[in-house]
Amino acid sequence: MGQGKVYLIGAGPGDIKLITVKGLECIKKADIIVYDRLANARLLSYKREDAELIFVGKGPDKHTLTQDEINQVLVREAEKGKVVARLKGGDPYVFGRGGEEAEVLKSRNIPFEIVPGITSAIAVPAYAGIPVTHRDFTSTFTVITGHEDPTKEETNINWPRLASDPGTLIFLMGVGNLPKIVEKLTSNGKAGDTPVALIRWGTRPEQQVVTGVLDNIVAEVEKAGLTSPAIIIVGQVVTLRDTLKWFENKPLFGQRVLVTRAREQASILAEKIEELGGEAWEFPTIAIRPPEDLTPLDQAIRETSTYDWLIFTSVNGVKAYFNRLKHLKIDIRSLGNVNICAIGPKTQEALEEKGLVVDYVPEEFKAEAIISGLKDKLVPGQRILLPRADLARPILVESLKKMGMVVEEIIAYRTVLGSEDKELLVKKLINKEISVVTFTSSSTVKNFMTLLEDYQDKTEILQDIKIACIGPITANTATSLGLKVDVMAQEYTIDGLVEALINSFNAERGM
Repeated sequence: MGQGKVYLIGAGPGDIKLITVKGLECIKKADIIVYDRLANARLLSYKREDAELIFVGKGPDKHTLTQDEINQVLVREAEKGKVVARLKGGDPYVFGRGGEEAEVLKSRNIPFEIVPGITSAIAVPAYAGIPVTHRDFTSTFTVITGHEDPTKEETNINWPRLASDPGTLIFLMGVGNLPKIVEKLTSNGKAGDTPVALIRWGTRPEQQVVTGVLDNIVAEVEKAGLTSPAIIIVGQVVTLRDTLKWFENKPLFGQRVLVTRAREQASILAEKIEELGGEAWEFPTIAIRPPEDLTPLDQAIRETSTYDWLIFTSVNGVKAYFNRLKHLKIDIRSLGNVNICAIGPKTQEALEEKGLVVDYVPEEFKAEAIISGLKDKLVPGQRILLPRADLARPILVESLKKMGMVVEEIIAYRTVLGSEDKELLVKKLINKEISVVTFTSSSTVKNFMTLLEDYQDKTEILQDIKIACIGPITANTATSLGLKVDVMAQEYTIDGLVEALINSFNAERGM
């Protein structure tokens, strides 16, 4: 058994893209991931398939494990020879108790490394439009624990110094102590009109900001119903928020969007959502797999030059076809003079990346429109090769045959039910942590509903959650399975779906 090691990793304040490169590398190679509630759970999707997860979340009023028990977990797993990633919100050494964990590991001669993270003390105000320093206001800032009871007899906080400090004061984890913090500052001389902001779940879709001054901030927070986790910022820099706020101005801010595409494709949609201020929760309901019998596909690839047309209906079909071409060590020049049709711009792009010129791309990506566009290009008796999914609609093949074509439909790939944690999915749907569920194919809809088949009241689970479909075929499938489609793309592409989401949310906001 090899020697174990522990990485104490700062996960950042919430937005998963604020994890460091090194932190992500450690997550990917860990045998065990020990994580708390402030670390974004989406980071766990980067783990190895066989990695074990241990939740040690600590809330303001309850602990899954005590700190001593967490220390024991780290020691136990490392002494088994495991590589352990201890994932903490923010930075492990900024009120993260990373120092205590490191001391325990050192005492047991267990190798460890500290992987710093972006602390919420600077990142959360930045996402709320508040720079912690600014040359016109202050060149200093102080980070203070908000957990310490300001009324206890012995304190590590120098309240008179803080009250006289002209710089920015940042209290972490102090919502419960807000009235006492305000009282300590004002009783020690801090002006009652000093600006204050509280930011809850900063950098995430749930980000909530309440502003005021020391004299009224307690009442403003109570009125807003703001609770932990949140940070408190005291100082003149708070007045810059109205000018500098940017995150909340993004068109998809506040929206957590469920992406049900296969993991191989999900990142394209996810990136577009997050560029626009939303959070994409990737939960693939389908997985792409090779055909159970590759013989027909391999034979068709060897004979492609004998066909008149090669029609690709998806990027997956392109990938499957050319992966086998490479596996069989067949030169791409063997395609000869076959005409190529691509359904959709992304399919066209995938083919052009292979150095191929696409002869025809229909303007609309439905079988009926494809046939209409091809009818003047086809001659009865021509041979057509159609490599596509196992569950594809038959209408395209049937229509081509009615036109007198000889169609060879080959299974290039299979779509199977995804293997994600459906209990986690249902929990997030019930808790209304998802704003909208997106479907990009009939398969994603069918598999999504299959995942929910054990739950009798699907309507209640999906209540107040938007359903968005990439086009009418997918929307029809959703409707036939009892779903109410709220959003449908006018252009049946990922870009069209994103545009439809923006339009829908703008309409809600009266924009």
